Amino acid sequence: MKWEGNRESDNVEDRRGEGGGGGGGFGFGGRSIGLGTVAVALVASYFLGINPLTMLNLLSGGDGPVPVQQQAPAHKPSPNDQMARFVSTVLADTEDTWGQIFAANGKQYARPKLVLFSGSTPTACGTGQTATGPFYCPGDQKVYIDLSFYELMKQRFKVSGNFAQAYVIAHEVGHHVQHLMGISDKVDAARRNASEKQANAMSVRLELQADCFAGVWAFHANQARHILEEGDIEDALHAASAIGDDALQRQARGVVVPDSFTHGSSAQRVTWFKRGINEGKVSACNTFAAKEL
Repeated sequence: MKWEGNRESDNVEDRRGEGGGGGGGFGFGGRSIGLGTVAVALVASYFLGINPLTMLNLLSGGDGPVPVQQQAPAHKPSPNDQMARFVSTVLADTEDTWGQIFAANGKQYARPKLVLFSGSTPTACGTGQTATGPFYCPGDQKVYIDLSFYELMKQRFKVSGNFAQAYVIAHEVGHHVQHLMGISDKVDAARRNASEKQANAMSVRLELQADCFAGVWAFHANQARHILEEGDIEDALHAASAIGDDALQRQARGVVVPDSFTHGSSAQRVTWFKRGINEGKVSACNTFAAKEL
């Protein structure tokens, strides 16, 4: 992926090394939207020795947002930090892409913040932890990522490459777009009155749409700035496949339970990302109208 020399976003907060945000526990109150709830459980069990099913229960429960804890003033990443520069550049690229898409539809795009942290950090959705992987919190409109997740991608999921890493950020920004469009709020409201199976199915459609939105970003970014290099799309598809619910459940437990899916199968995630990157249209990402995913 060609990224060096492109604009870097000013909307990056570097909280690394600040010691986290107290409180302990995984108090997301059911409101944060992560890269993969099953992935969260797998990573937590890997790092913390916690049963993945216990983690799934903790991360899917709760009644609403948690008050934001006090946080030291944010500072910018060092200009010599290569990985921080990379994520700042990817964030800037999503800003440019979604800003243009929103403007073409007579809307103004509100840019999210991207927070770099290590260990734990307070959020409007509760205490964010490294073990949760990257996630978006609609309560403060921020994307959170511990950059050690990229090393985990290489070691645990055998996924590497800058574009695969950019896909992770673009997916979470896709959740921000859903929030601005009012989609995630409607899904949250519907899930509260649904059975567990129905709620999971709605979550799958929400996540697959975020995958598709990540593809839409890649389509427009490549047209405008020619960011893609040979093998980049394959890397991203590998990432999407590696974090499918079926792949993660098979790796964690050896058993696949489709009714418990919250993010979609590997094939579904690949399909919707490809749809976004091939068509480049928000209208192509209406997973909620699709009869088959």
